[in-house]
Amino acid sequence: MQEAPTRRRRLANAKLQLDELVQMLAADGHLAPADGDRLLATRPARDQDVHPLVWVGDHRLTDAKDGSRVLTTETLTEWLAARTQQPYLHIDPLKIDVARVCGVVTHAYAARYHILPVEVSTQEVTVATAEPFDREWQGELERMLGLRIRTVLANPADVRRYLGEFYSLARSVRRAMERQQELPQGITNFEQLVQLGKSSNIDANDQAVVHIVDWLLQYAFEQRASDIHIEPRREECLVRFRIDGQMHLVYQAPMQLMAAITNRIKLLGRLDVVEKRRPQDGRIKTRSPGGDEIELRLSTMPTAFGEKLVMRIFNPELLLKNFAELGFSDDENRRWRDLIQQPNGIILVTGPTGSGKTTTLYSTLRELATPEVNVCTVEDPIENVYPHLNQMQVQHNIGLDFAAGVRTLLRQDPDIIMIGEIRDLETAEMAVQAALTGHLVLSTLHTNDAPSAVTRLLDLGVPDYLIRATLLGVLAQRLARTLCPHCRAPADTDERAWNELVSPWKSNMPRQVSKPVGCLECRMTGYLGRTGLYEMLTVTPTLRRLVGEDKDGAQLREQAIREGMRPLRLSGALKVAAGVTTIDEILRNTPPARPR
Repeated sequence: MQEAPTRRRRLANAKLQLDELVQMLAADGHLAPADGDRLLATRPARDQDVHPLVWVGDHRLTDAKDGSRVLTTETLTEWLAARTQQPYLHIDPLKIDVARVCGVVTHAYAARYHILPVEVSTQEVTVATAEPFDREWQGELERMLGLRIRTVLANPADVRRYLGEFYSLARSVRRAMERQQELPQGITNFEQLVQLGKSSNIDANDQAVVHIVDWLLQYAFEQRASDIHIEPRREECLVRFRIDGQMHLVYQAPMQLMAAITNRIKLLGRLDVVEKRRPQDGRIKTRSPGGDEIELRLSTMPTAFGEKLVMRIFNPELLLKNFAELGFSDDENRRWRDLIQQPNGIILVTGPTGSGKTTTLYSTLRELATPEVNVCTVEDPIENVYPHLNQMQVQHNIGLDFAAGVRTLLRQDPDIIMIGEIRDLETAEMAVQAALTGHLVLSTLHTNDAPSAVTRLLDLGVPDYLIRATLLGVLAQRLARTLCPHCRAPADTDERAWNELVSPWKSNMPRQVSKPVGCLECRMTGYLGRTGLYEMLTVTPTLRRLVGEDKDGAQLREQAIREGMRPLRLSGALKVAAGVTTIDEILRNTPPARPR
């Protein structure tokens, strides 16, 4: 009896109605009778353009069949797709070639039928719709395009949103291109590109270009990107986001438009727009769609095909976390707090670029920057402006490097000094001098593990007796993607991979291994966010005696492990055993372990 309306709708090419949706939900046991009556009694007015799935989803009703589940618009869409035996699609804008899909049909046509092309091939076009029975447009579109049409059911709110966003972006690109003269083909050398960049007649303040850049930034904030890359190629310009450490291609812009986009961003960052032959650095302060203040650090680099631009996104909420949110275990939290409460000495944070050193340092400084202490930093550049710190930026063009900055800070009556990075002997000597004169010094080094920091200081030329006198501890770290809490599932342990992870320690730790699955919350990747992996070396009297005697750091490492230092790979193994991440993530992000 309940299937009759479905057949009638399919034959009549009619849109889904609220009473029909309520009837199907009740028939499948997902909707309690009282909830169904309330939905029908408060149905939207005729002049309100509200899709029935959105109307029901906005009420956030509890699934009568599964009390732990809420009937959101997305879950309702997925259920309806299964009930009507149609493919379901969650629209992921990162996987859609916006320029190509917007060329299939006009915005007016797509808006008329509330459809959105999402994929185009040589033989068929995949079109997302929120109407399971309305196919009035399908035959007509197949005749117009000469291609097969494959329909998928998608969230009506997503169809409406991306229908506006995608076509608005495509329209801005088209308007900007109409103002651009045709560029000669076959450009292969940098000198030609420099001249063309100067003669481009797209204004960086053109409204179409402004819209493209605004869309790019807001889109990056929404997708939790940490970096935006604008990369010129021979035929086109690529826009890529780094999300949870992985690169994703977002958009492919015409080369003619690339210079205007780059110039617009350079203007916002107060960079020299005309200069394209040398690298430049700058920063932009803006707001996310939610109103949060966000800073972007800009870096340009001349390449064979034009100027490459990278924007690193610094969200204060992400930079300033407590130690538990960073991924510290209870033992690591206690040991780190013991270190940073020392009155003087040097504490180093080590790891490669992008391993989270800056976040750890800023979170630590936030804990230390109380009204009773004077915290001063010298950075290159200042990553995040924090009101309780006295921050100074390195400026090499006037001779203000790290060493000169520390020398200045020592005359500013500091209690705690943070040096952005120890790169040379002069900076290292100033850090040691600051520690010897009663200051707590925090800084970073680029080494693979914690014991290697001692070897690195020796290589720079710091005398071993000064290292023994000042070094308090070293924290080496990495970042690994964490499993999405919404979809992770128990998994059988791959014994071979597990043994590779923990064999040096012959560990019999209990295991609760999980695997990535993929859901809407994590964009079907199975991972959501990242956590820190830490190797914490606290310099004890025994370890001090080894400094200078152990040239390659092997004995230092072995003794540190005996005294409780947990190597990076073992730290990762504990997170795998707790179901936080996967073996593959740890093996990929940590250096091979050396046995005791």
